[in-house]
Amino acid sequence: MGWEQRERGVGSYYYQSRRVGDRVQKVYRGGGRIGQLAALLDEDERLRREEEAARWEAERRRLEAITAFVRELEAAKILATAHLITAGYHKHKGEWRRLRESA
Repeated sequence: MGWEQRERGVGSYYYQSRRVGDRVQKVYRGGGRIGQLAALLDEDERLRREEEAARWEAERRRLEAITAFVRELEAAKILATAHLITAGYHKHKGEWRRLRESA
């Protein structure tokens, strides 16, 4: 997006670049005050998209932190289970109990 000078005419003209497939297409948005207004609107839209992207990035980081915490809890649970089994405990109806010594 930007202002361009043309050989014909007086002043600058505002064009917006858009990607169509694998090609870039320039769209005439106006010259003078209309071009300035179009440039301001495009800038506002760009800033809005950047703010939204930043919000989504912050949300993604927050969810990754929660996921990492859940993974750590799962690892701690597996480690605790392994420790209890090696110490001679077993699960009976959801409770950990010490194995009886056989006579």
